[in-house]
Amino acid sequence: MTKRTKEILGRLDEAYGREYRCYLDHENPWQLLIAVILSAQCTDARVNIVTKELFQKYDSLEKFAAAELKELEQDIHSTGFYHNKAKNIIACARRILTEYQGEVPRELDDLLTLAGVGRKTANVIRGNVYEEPSIVVDTHVKRISNRLGFTKEEDPVKIEFDLMKALPKDHWILYNIQIITLGRTICTARSPKCGQCFLEDLCRAGDKTC
Repeated sequence: MTKRTKEILGRLDEAYGREYRCYLDHENPWQLLIAVILSAQCTDARVNIVTKELFQKYDSLEKFAAAELKELEQDIHSTGFYHNKAKNIIACARRILTEYQGEVPRELDDLLTLAGVGRKTANVIRGNVYEEPSIVVDTHVKRISNRLGFTKEEDPVKIEFDLMKALPKDHWILYNIQIITLGRTICTARSPKCGQCFLEDLCRAGDKTC
């Protein structure tokens, strides 16, 4: 780890702490998995509104596995892309029940066999449920990691591997949590508040408007 990287992580720790937290409301691993599937192209705030009632109506994996597709589509309609999401949630629940005895799997390769689960979703589960060192590349991580010079890639998988090389394992999960906060409040996609940013002197975004 370079001196510059250490300084960036130190400032992130000082600003946001080192507490693991998830922005999606859930009480167990399968609820988090479904919430993450719903979060694709949707805000966490909207997902939390939807799942508040959804998880009361479908209070077990068995109920999701037995759900009627059209009804579930209506239940999650406001999250967008509801047809594919509903189909994937049902298929995902069924596979967890039949192949994994109702337990959300821990290993990356197993998670990737579930409908609607890519590396981002799998790493959210591994990091938040099992506390396995995992890097989640969402829009904030992609944008800010480029601005900080940790990667020049656009492909999320390539960004993930660049960050695995640049960051120590004890910050893999924390980095995502901290960067989400930074990206929502200061280092926004449009009109970033560079003058307010505690990383401004370490940023490599050039004119700070990229």
